[in-house]
Parts: sequence; C-alpha cells; structure tokens
Amino acid sequence: MSNTGRETEGLALARAALNDAGAEAPPKARALYLDRVAWAHTKSGGAADELQAMRALGEAEQALSEDDEGIESPAYLYWVDAGELKVVESRVYTELHRPLRAVPLLRKVLAGYDATHAREMALYLSWLAVALADANEPEEAAAVAERVISLGSDTSSKRVMERLRVILGRSRDFADVPAVAALLAEHQRSTNPV
Repeated sequence: MSNTGRETEGLALARAALNDAGAEAPPKARALYLDRVAWAHTKSGGAADELQAMRALGEAEQALSEDDEGIESPAYLYWVDAGELKVVESRVYTELHRPLRAVPLLRKVLAGYDATHAREMALYLSWLAVALADANEPEEAAAVAERVISLGSDTSSKRVMERLRVILGRSRDFADVPAVAALLAEHQRSTNPV
C-alpha cells in the first residue's frame, strides 16, 4: 500500500504487524517489520516521518544483531540478513534525498551482490542512479541508468520498467548534460509518464 498511493494505510499496516509480532518475535521478524515501518514512514513523506523512518532503521539493525544460530526463525525469513537491511536503508535514504548516505550503502550492497540476479541488480542500480542524480552526478547517474536498461532488457519485470521511468524522469533535470541528453534521446518512449 505504501508503494501504491495508500501511504496512510501502509503505515497503519506496517505498525500493526510490528505491534502484533511483539517483543517475543524472532529477531529476523522484528527486523523485517521495522524495515517495513521505516519504508512506510518514508513514503508518508512528512518531516516527522523522516525521523521515524531513520529511527525504525536503527531499531531494525539492532533487532537483527540479536539474531544468532541458536534462535529459530520461520523459514520464510531465510532472506532477511544484514545485506537486505542495507538495501532497504539505502532505498529510504534515496527517497529522503540523502545521497551522501544512500550512495555508499548502495555501492557496498552492489559490490557483493550476485550479478546473475538481473532483476534485483537492475532494481538496486535504479536506486543508485536516482541517488547519484540527487548528488549532482548526472554523468555517473546516466551510466548507471544504462546498466539498468541493459539488465532490464533481460527481464520482463514491470517493476524494473517503473523504476526506469523514475530514473529517466529524474534525469530530465540534467537534460543539458551530453551523457544524459543521449540517454533521454535513446530511451524517449520510456520517459512518458505511467
């Protein structure tokens, strides 16, 4: 709901999941719910939400640090790890237009990511492209956008295409930069609003 224009409901659901899980929930579960709360606050967009998002990120990291091999987690949480938390953290900072925090996190995550997962790599790179544009690095953002396009052509992911439209829309602010102008000219059809 947070991603589809129903931010208030998304925040209510994320908080409800966290509250219902309670303090006795496995650390991975608490970390996941706190990440969802952070994202929901980010998408809500108020100044207080920004602080709440960053607080929830810190609490998620703390919750995950309490996990160890002796604690049993439900099987569906197999993918929740420090790397996944860093992905969400970097997305939050990208959405909050804090590129000095987002770019290093994304680079670290991407450096250790399995490149055979083209869809996920394209999605994570899409966040990096936007964060680079926010950091006033349009040439590098354009180069990353080209990688997103290349990887996205190997998938039929609707989400990757939506993220590409976001990248290209953000790139329009730098249309006078030659690398960005070339990117926009080559991919004009993708720049049309959804």
